[in-house]
Amino acid sequence: MIAFPFLLRRLKELRLVDEAQEATLVRDGIVTLADLELAIAEDRPVATAELRRAADVFAHELRAFSLGRACDVLEPLLTAMSRCPDVQAVEPSGPVRRAEPLVHSLVVVGRAAAPQRAVDAVASLPFISDIVYRTSRRVIMIVEGHEIDVRFATPDEHGTLLFTTTGPAAHVAEVQKRRGVRLSTSETEVYTHAGLSYLPPHVRHDAGALDAARHHRLPRLVQREDVRGDLHMHTTFSDGRDPLRRMIMAAHALGYEYIAITDHSEHAAASRTITPDGLARQRDEIDALRDDADGMTILHGLEVDILPNGSLDCPDRVLKSLDIVLASLHDAAGHTRKRLTERCLAAIRHPLVSAITHPGNQLVGHRPAYDLDYDAVYAAAAETGTALEVDGAPSHLDLDGDRARAAVQAGVTLVIDSDCHRAQWLDRQMRFGVGTARRGWVEPRHVLNTRPIGEVLAFIARKRGL
Repeated sequence: MIAFPFLLRRLKELRLVDEAQEATLVRDGIVTLADLELAIAEDRPVATAELRRAADVFAHELRAFSLGRACDVLEPLLTAMSRCPDVQAVEPSGPVRRAEPLVHSLVVVGRAAAPQRAVDAVASLPFISDIVYRTSRRVIMIVEGHEIDVRFATPDEHGTLLFTTTGPAAHVAEVQKRRGVRLSTSETEVYTHAGLSYLPPHVRHDAGALDAARHHRLPRLVQREDVRGDLHMHTTFSDGRDPLRRMIMAAHALGYEYIAITDHSEHAAASRTITPDGLARQRDEIDALRDDADGMTILHGLEVDILPNGSLDCPDRVLKSLDIVLASLHDAAGHTRKRLTERCLAAIRHPLVSAITHPGNQLVGHRPAYDLDYDAVYAAAAETGTALEVDGAPSHLDLDGDRARAAVQAGVTLVIDSDCHRAQWLDRQMRFGVGTARRGWVEPRHVLNTRPIGEVLAFIARKRGL
């Protein structure tokens, strides 16, 4: 062992454990903060009061990073691992699997008939900069400065390992208490043994999830496969990285029935924006590309800013020429909660606005969502037939799960979009959006873009009074 995992290193630095105590932790498999948190949740003897206090401190010391960054690090590793001959399957676990907007730990779970051989193969991958812990079933490695916990199980115990590593710790401990000590091939089996319905990873943090599982009152949550189109994306006409054709063809390759091209309006704070003249040129380019995207409807739209005075950053005569209009609060302008809410409500009530995108303009890890009167926003959106967006850009993920749930309970129609600026991330960011919506117990019936194009167009037309 060349180094130590973060947890053991900090415990030694702070002299919270001696060599004998460290050996006990390692023997019990407690080498990461997630291990310690589970031991605490299960009230194991090893989790002393001192270690419980340390866990709270260490949770704040760990460097948090976005879900997007987590996938940047994990995806090449997962691809390389899946090519190892002794590895049957691999997938992310932990907070990435739960679609947490901020990630503190990276965990990968694999299935292998011979876990030792799988560990040996993975530990020899060339882009690993260090190995900080290793057993016959587990290896903790450093990749691009991040600690990655890779664990393997045989097929008959894979479900148990995937469940326990997914977390969160309190949920795992409660389910384990109900099911006793046994191995499971699948997570469904884990829950069945506990007398519960299966709970998707995205809702396991919810305090009411176990009660719903106990009474078998679980809705079918929206899935990536339910999404028929993406109504928010950007091209090089504004601040996108890829030209119009590349974005359209990438969306077509994903099998979408429809998309909307929605570049930033002229006075947005984006690095590049589109002018009315640019919109006319863009419309012509879209018309020329329709035959190449056979079977996919392309809507010409715009993401228009809600200005500090509450008006939209584009004249109505231009907005009327578009197929769809999205409106966004990008600038708080130092406004109070009341004034910010008024600006948002003004856009919701505008007949040409079909959806409010990333309503709180949250910047994950940097800025919380704007302090709006969300109940008033939900009520107005439901009343006027304006969709509210769950934005899949990892910098936004807004509406978040809790607010998405509150919105649908208020009768709001949601739309899940990628808000993508690069063709290569269209699918990834849509998956982030779906994961965020699932954290709010959102069902397909709540989502505009799970519907056929005819219903989407009818939704837009109703708002416009057509």
